[in-house]
Amino acid sequence: MSRDARWKALLELLVERGRLEVEEAAAELAVSAATIRRDFDQLAEQQMLVRTRGGAVVHGVSYELPLRYKTARRASEKQRIAKAVAELLAPGEAVGLTGGTTTTEVARALAVRGDLSTGAPALTVVTNALNIANELAVRPQFKIVVTGGVARPQSYELIGPLADGVLGQITLDVAVLGVVAFDVTHGAAAHDEAEAAINRLMCERAERVVVAADSSKLGQRAFARICGAQLVDTLVTDTAAPQETVRRFEEAGVRVLTV
Repeated sequence: MSRDARWKALLELLVERGRLEVEEAAAELAVSAATIRRDFDQLAEQQMLVRTRGGAVVHGVSYELPLRYKTARRASEKQRIAKAVAELLAPGEAVGLTGGTTTTEVARALAVRGDLSTGAPALTVVTNALNIANELAVRPQFKIVVTGGVARPQSYELIGPLADGVLGQITLDVAVLGVVAFDVTHGAAAHDEAEAAINRLMCERAERVVVAADSSKLGQRAFARICGAQLVDTLVTDTAAPQETVRRFEEAGVRVLTV
């Protein structure tokens, strides 16, 4: 296992559990305790975790793993979700894409759709995510509109009043939201309030809103609210979503597609 892959795995385990012991991590990753100690020390220097006696804990009370460290966990679910979301979008539409691992997969699914290989434009994509714009900018059939704003390194998303200015001047057919949590009562949410504010504005500018979220995000809460469940038209998730959770969303007026 390469150092980068090991670091990604360590950080994901840490976010999941809140605390990791050296011996525990070494057993999980099948490497020596000395290697894990060195990894913990180097990650602590980058302020990615807090070193403790015999292990490490997450950095801060509310922790968000930077996008560049997120591995392909639930990759197959996210790819299925992305393909289903992409199929909901019609040629010629104006589509808003927020940042995130699932929406990045949506962008990739759009890029390989055969019926979107030509057009003037085949699709207009408005995004505040630098990585998504970078992936789609090489596709001449897509018109790419990037909001202004200040880049947030954790998610590659542009935030702030400059982004507000662009979104306030456009209208969208569809807004596709990547979220960290989606609950019937508490709505869709993100870790960061400035990021949530941009996502909320994108929803307000759209005719319909689609949430792309794997089942681990459902029934969860996060710090910054994007919008209430009543503003979401469609939720696309995976088949591991509990039937009771699906039922509650449908009773709230959300169309649920499980893939």
